Amino acid sequence: MITRLLYLARHGEQDLTEPGEPNAGLSERGRRQARLLGERLRGRRFAAVHHGPLRRAAETAELVAASLSGVPVYATELAGDHLPHDTEPAGLPPAYAEFLAQFPAAERVDGPQVTAAAVLRFAGPVADGTDGADGAGPVCELVVTHNFLIAWLVRHALDAPERRWLGLNLHNAGLTVIRYGPAGPPNLVAVNDVAHLPPELRGTGLPPDYLI
Repeated sequence: MITRLLYLARHGEQDLTEPGEPNAGLSERGRRQARLLGERLRGRRFAAVHHGPLRRAAETAELVAASLSGVPVYATELAGDHLPHDTEPAGLPPAYAEFLAQFPAAERVDGPQVTAAAVLRFAGPVADGTDGADGAGPVCELVVTHNFLIAWLVRHALDAPERRWLGLNLHNAGLTVIRYGPAGPPNLVAVNDVAHLPPELRGTGLPPDYLI
C-alpha cells in the first residue's frame, strides 16, 4: 500500500445573480478564488483532479487545472453535492434540526450511499499497481467538491461521531489535506486553509465571524 495525500477544495463562490438557479456557475470572485487556488497548487505532482458534476465545481476544477500541467481531470458523481448522512435531529440545536428537515426522503437514502462510495474511493492508502502509484512517493489527488463531502471526510478521518459533520463549514476555495498512510490513522495536514486568498476573498457565503 502507498500513502495517499488527498487534497480537498470547496468550489469557488457561486454566482447568485440569478435567484432560484440551482446549477449556477462561479461569480467573478469565485473565478478569482479558483485561479489563486491553482497558483497555490502549481508544481504539485497530482495523479488526477476529480470534481462534482455541478457547474460551480466543474468551473473551479477547470480553472485550477489550468495551473497543473498535464494532470487529467475527471467529473464524478462521487464528488457531488449530497447529504452525507441521515442524521437524527433529536438532541441537536433547533437550527440544525430545521436544516435537516428540508431534505426529502429520497435524498436521505441516496446521499449517504453515494458518500459511502466516495469514502471507499478516496479515503485510504492506494493499492500497489493503481494508476498514479509509481512508488516514487505519495499519490496526490485533488477533489473539487462541496462543503458536505469535505466535512464528512474530515469527520471520518477523526473517527468522530457521525453527526459531527454538521457545523464544519468550509471557505470557498479553501484547502483541506488528509494523509492516508499504510499504517496508523489518517492525519489532517491542513483544514480550511485559505492562505492563498486575500482577505476580501475569504469567508464568502459564511457568517462574518468566519473571516479571520
